[in-house]
Amino acid sequence: MYLEPFKLKELPFRLSPDPAFLYLSKQHARAKAYMESTIWFTDGFVVITGEIGSGKTTLIESFLKEVPSDVVVAQINQTQVTAIDFLQAVLAQFGFSPFKMRKAELINTLNNFLIEQYAAGRRVLLIVDEAQNLSMRVLEEIRMLSGVETTKDKVLRIILAGQPELNDKLDAPELEQLTQRVRLRFHLQTLSEEETRAYIQHRLEVAGAGDRELFAADTYPEIYKYTGGVPRLINTLCDTAMMAAFTADRATVTRADIASAVAELQWVDFAHRPRHQAAEAERLPPRPPVAADGRPALARLLVATDGRTVQEIALRTGRMIVGRTPDNDIHIDSRFISRHHCQIITTPHSCVVEDLNSTNGIFVKSNRVRRHYLNDGDVVLVGKHELIYIDERAARSARTISDTMPGLQALRDSAPGDEEHEEEEDATQAPLKK
Repeated sequence: MYLEPFKLKELPFRLSPDPAFLYLSKQHARAKAYMESTIWFTDGFVVITGEIGSGKTTLIESFLKEVPSDVVVAQINQTQVTAIDFLQAVLAQFGFSPFKMRKAELINTLNNFLIEQYAAGRRVLLIVDEAQNLSMRVLEEIRMLSGVETTKDKVLRIILAGQPELNDKLDAPELEQLTQRVRLRFHLQTLSEEETRAYIQHRLEVAGAGDRELFAADTYPEIYKYTGGVPRLINTLCDTAMMAAFTADRATVTRADIASAVAELQWVDFAHRPRHQAAEAERLPPRPPVAADGRPALARLLVATDGRTVQEIALRTGRMIVGRTPDNDIHIDSRFISRHHCQIITTPHSCVVEDLNSTNGIFVKSNRVRRHYLNDGDVVLVGKHELIYIDERAARSARTISDTMPGLQALRDSAPGDEEHEEEEDATQAPLKK
């Protein structure tokens, strides 16, 4: 990768939300302040909305890192569920095993838990991300939960975060009672051109760039032109442009690198995208294009479960994201898979799989790895699915790349200077639980 040539300690434009990289624009700071207010005020909901990729989830993760120790938090991210599923998920977050309970028992258990926490001097916070997917019935259940109270206070604080469609649901006549309980509602706008530049420089500084200018001054207007100030789009374009600069052996990203990245991603400028096209373009990241000259794929990836192949994907130069939600290039609908679980980066000389800070990790030969150079026939375990890598290159290196560290010459052939940054998790570490 490009860490050593740019003298960075970590990748500045990762696709997974990382609170350490949070750039607090004025509006993001205001949204975070609204979240923080839920700790001190018990009356009403806080609703935060924003377009896909506007930074809602990163904002939530940053907020959670600063929550006081006396606050008990339930965070729900899977929202395409029934009312009973939702109540079970909330109780599971609080440490219960509620999956055999009937609805009346679920509600009674949850109510008793809230009262007990209040009596013990602890505050309880429920955060629902992707709340635009909640059904009307589940939203009504949330309203009922918000009504649990003592003689003085409500005992459950609630934050709903989601895409703009959430506002449409909340404004529906059948949810008028819930809407009346919304104390604060804020919509995250996209970044301005000036904020876009500050956002890029902030992430580079956190990654170890210091005061070095890694992007030429004339690249920022181009970046804004194609991203519209959407943080996730900025990350995708900047990361691809840095790869282009690295390939061209440049230590600074130029307009030519931005143009190369835009061509690779097949983007049009942001102003000419209808809203539905813009939402599609904000995926993490777009599917690598088929070569215009019809050249064969460099490799193939088979997705298998229970010994049965369910998908076959051609790998060409570029990057593909594997995850649970439909916005991924490789969509695996499983509760054992994180929303954006891992990425596969294909170059003319190599293919790398990299964990995106997933909950349950990725495994090669029973070892949990953070980043792994793939060999023909490798099997990568993600949740209960297997990713089987088949190398289609006509000329393969005679050297075998190990599971933990690629050979020095192979690294020089595929990614000069990258050998010092190959990382592995402790092989003995078990999958984590949320």
